[in-house]
Amino acid sequence: MRTDIFARLDREPVPPKIEVPRMTRTRLALFGGTSAFYLIVVVAVLLSTWLVTLDWKIMLFRPYQQWPELHAFLDYYVVLGQRGPTAVMVAAWLGWRSWRQHTLRPLLSLGAALLLLNVTVGAVKLGLGRLGPHYATQVGSAELFAGGDIFPSGHTANAVVTWGILAYLATTPRARRYLSALSAVVALGVGLTTVYLGTHWLSDVLLGWAAGLLILLALPWCEPVIAVVEAWILAQRDRIRERLRARRRLVPSLPVASGGPRLFPAPTDREEPARETVGAAASHPRAARSRPSSDRLTA
Repeated sequence: MRTDIFARLDREPVPPKIEVPRMTRTRLALFGGTSAFYLIVVVAVLLSTWLVTLDWKIMLFRPYQQWPELHAFLDYYVVLGQRGPTAVMVAAWLGWRSWRQHTLRPLLSLGAALLLLNVTVGAVKLGLGRLGPHYATQVGSAELFAGGDIFPSGHTANAVVTWGILAYLATTPRARRYLSALSAVVALGVGLTTVYLGTHWLSDVLLGWAAGLLILLALPWCEPVIAVVEAWILAQRDRIRERLRARRRLVPSLPVASGGPRLFPAPTDREEPARETVGAAASHPRAARSRPSSDRLTA
């Protein structure tokens, strides 16, 4: 049995080698440029510059009233930026990839990206406390530190991360290019849709795009941690499998007295009465009296 187990393990497919994105010079330059853009947007809103004025002009323009025919479609389209539905859809696809490729890296990368998204974007949202356009109190104000949670746009950042992770985990350069373009279009559309619906300022969307892109650019720094977590999970899985196999090997060797399997079924409490043989029944006096005589049968 032991040789059969090892033979079966030898026949299992070997996980394919997956290319892990590295922190190249181009990625470092993009990370630095995006970080600078992020800081510029935050400072511009803090100082109530022309960006806040543009926010108010777009808000007072009310795009949802200018083009009402788009409202029904964009109400559904903006779901592509909601955390719950997008995470479920992307996690289902990456789970299938993990099963096919025999690796947990796709799911762990998604988990690391969402964790970074919640921590970084959530901290800035709560720290700045900006109110949304529908709850604004003073025209021309940046509406900061008022107990809101609108800056940066979580819808936009989530769209960048959840759809951009597909391009990040692509296995070929061609697929990476196509998925990058697709995720950029989806994230761009989600951000502009929130401005159209009046749920976010334009500066919220700009900062959301930058926040999501920074998370995708920083993911290569998380790869060593992802590799350690994956190795630990697979080691725990192998331990559980080995314990189960050890129990299966030990079960047939246990004696019956120590609780092992019985070769024959155990007797039940209700025993069937023993059947008498023909000879014993013939010799019994009652049986002899109840049996008709040969004379009566012939008569």
